[in-house]
Amino acid sequence: MKRHSALLALLAAVILCGGGGLFLWQTGFFTAMQSVEGVQAYIEGFAPYSHLVFFLFQFLSVVLAPIPSNVSALAGGLLFGTWTAFFLTISAVLLGSMTVFFLARSLGRTFTQKFATQKLSDKYLDLLNRKTNVFLFLALLLPFFPDDLLCILAGLTAIRPLRFFLIALMARPWGLLVACAVGGSTLALPWWGMALLGMAGLTFFLFGLKYGDRVEAAVVRRLKG
Repeated sequence: MKRHSALLALLAAVILCGGGGLFLWQTGFFTAMQSVEGVQAYIEGFAPYSHLVFFLFQFLSVVLAPIPSNVSALAGGLLFGTWTAFFLTISAVLLGSMTVFFLARSLGRTFTQKFATQKLSDKYLDLLNRKTNVFLFLALLLPFFPDDLLCILAGLTAIRPLRFFLIALMARPWGLLVACAVGGSTLALPWWGMALLGMAGLTFFLFGLKYGDRVEAAVVRRLKG
């Protein structure tokens, strides 16, 4: 029975990763990803099924980890407005998180090795096994950690699926909501407010670029201690 489940999971992984990646490549999605405008035009090209296609892309952004969800969330905000884009995005991201979680649980290292090196997996698995709840919540909340990869690695731990889902539900929405809000222009501010917001965003980006590895290392050291 267990072998049968593993074979079904392997088939699902091949269809999702292989079929999804091939579809995106053939339809020019990876070229469109070079800019928010490109993603917007790409999704609009599937009208009247744009909402469904957007949902599928956000789902694949988790299953095919190299696709950044925030970029497409920003484009979704431009296309559909903040709240429509957000609910489509968070639904797809949570579904994708649970999908890779169960695939990793069924296939084990066979699946996770497709996304991370042994060294990187061991680095995070140690913390996930020892301090699952705290580390997983912080890692999915902070922008310095590979959140999609950690959803995959969580499937190798003993965490219960419901608890994993609740942690992802509490931690994953916030960055996506900001991206959708920026794209949907929900933040109606005067020019000076927008300027301050832009400066804050730029400062945060530069901080993450320069000190993100140190913040991650500090969190890891703190939890290991």
